[in-house]
Amino acid sequence: MVEDPMVAALLREREGCVQRGLDARVAAIDEQLQARGHTPPKTGAKTSSGDARTESPKGRRARRTETA
Repeated sequence: MVEDPMVAALLREREGCVQRGLDARVAAIDEQLQARGHTPPKTGAKTSSGDARTESPKGRRARRTETA
């Protein structure tokens, strides 16, 4: 678990940029992570927050309609 909130935010942003294919932004984020003493994950490797979503999302319940 990452204790530094800035590193955690950078890792979340990096994960989104990897998914969208923004390689230049991923490189810039990696530089910021290294400046904060954190080794960036390999490109394409999922972070621990990415592994948490292994199940499909649950459906939402429809609201009950009010009758007067």
